[in-house]
Amino acid sequence: MNWIILIIAGFCEVGFTFCLGRAKAVNGLEWWMWIGGFLLFSVLSMGLLAKATHTLPLGTAYPVWTGIGAVGTVLVGIFVFKEPATFWRLFFIFTLIVSIIGLKAIDN
Repeated sequence: MNWIILIIAGFCEVGFTFCLGRAKAVNGLEWWMWIGGFLLFSVLSMGLLAKATHTLPLGTAYPVWTGIGAVGTVLVGIFVFKEPATFWRLFFIFTLIVSIIGLKAIDN
């Protein structure tokens, strides 16, 4: 169950970076709304990470959490914010995914 909580926490990290990306492109009330989303997702992400570490080792949970956030944020950058999808960028995202899977596999 705590692996599911950790994965949701990672997706919340992607959510707060997405909100941050949207906030930099707007002003006024819309900016405040995106910052509100950023704060909400930040609190959820950190709270769920803390909950997951009750039974998962911190040395595994934290890298998996940041890895999910990093991979998700790069993919959002590519697909939503039209950032470049170069060979090396995709290669290193792939190696990060393999590392996340490796950390999960050794935590039995």
